[in-house]
Amino acid sequence: MRVYLDNAATTPLDPEVFEAMKPFLLEDFGNPSSTHSHGRKVRAAIESARKKIAELLNCTPGEIIFTSGGTEADNAIIRSAVETYSIQHAISSPIEHHAVTHTLNLLEKQGALKVSHVQLTSSGDVDLNHLEDLLKAHPNALVSLMHANNEIGNLLDIEAVGALCEKYKAYFHSDTVQTIGHYRHDLKKLKVHGMAAAAHKFHGPKGVGFMYIHKDKKIHPFMQGGAQERNLRGGTENVSGIMGLAKALEICYQHLDEHRTLIEGLKKRMIKKLNDTMPGVSFHGNSGNLETSLYTVLNVSLPESEENEMLLFNLDLAGISASGGSACSSGATTGSHVLGALYPSSKRGAVRFSFSKYNTPEEVDYVVDKLAEIYKVSV
Repeated sequence: MRVYLDNAATTPLDPEVFEAMKPFLLEDFGNPSSTHSHGRKVRAAIESARKKIAELLNCTPGEIIFTSGGTEADNAIIRSAVETYSIQHAISSPIEHHAVTHTLNLLEKQGALKVSHVQLTSSGDVDLNHLEDLLKAHPNALVSLMHANNEIGNLLDIEAVGALCEKYKAYFHSDTVQTIGHYRHDLKKLKVHGMAAAAHKFHGPKGVGFMYIHKDKKIHPFMQGGAQERNLRGGTENVSGIMGLAKALEICYQHLDEHRTLIEGLKKRMIKKLNDTMPGVSFHGNSGNLETSLYTVLNVSLPESEENEMLLFNLDLAGISASGGSACSSGATTGSHVLGALYPSSKRGAVRFSFSKYNTPEEVDYVVDKLAEIYKVSV
């Protein structure tokens, strides 16, 4: 059996999404910036996709800017917000995605701003009292905190953070790459100024995403060279990718409750089977709590063992694809910066399993059985 449980890294393309993309790969190939009929047809399709996404998120079409993915969106929002509003201080956390932490670290190194890290609880939640203290000391700051952590699944109280940012006139950016397509976002109510999304996290194509930029908090262009995307992102649009993104998000919203119930059931099943099977097992962050973590992510903490070093390799040999952390760090020689920040002295093993609508209970059972074999546990 081959089992794919690394959906937080990327998801398989939905066949309906592929069908929506095909005409713009084979037939409707015009440049959307061209004024002739070929270009106008493609331009109309892009704007229709933008309108669909805006309807699903309850915002205006002009607030949706297409990008190459989540990393570009995070970079663009942070860098451009700092420049546009002459922001001198940023507030973030040590467990953000590297698209955020590396960008902020570089800006600080260049002398563009100072960065403060909000305190976290032992399980990785943002300390809202400390966040307010930082905002009191640094009003008009940039706050960059992700909606859900890609490694341990912790969910941010994004409404509470948005209210604090409004109170202290901060620019609020949130990396929502793990939650777009998996949760409903009402952007008319949510007090966030910039958000990032990547289509391949919700069964769309790779290489395309978008940023939401609140109409009252517009930013300077991040990429030069053309007037595309409301003059904010030069370069010919990835037309087939945009079509796939819009279709994937539409499918997600049509079946969100159904798929959430299915995936939560798989996660709950794995938690129970691991607790019943693996002595000393626990779960990193809040990932073992169905109420306070992403329903798609379970980060398993395994007791100290000589098997931990080769765990992902042995799972791969058994036909199981999982992760030790963020896929964007898969080539790194160092461990997860998230787990390192929360458990600096831990020698326990770690594996992140992440689920999608295509996984089955039989796959969950197989994975737990193989883990028991690797750790020589009698089932």
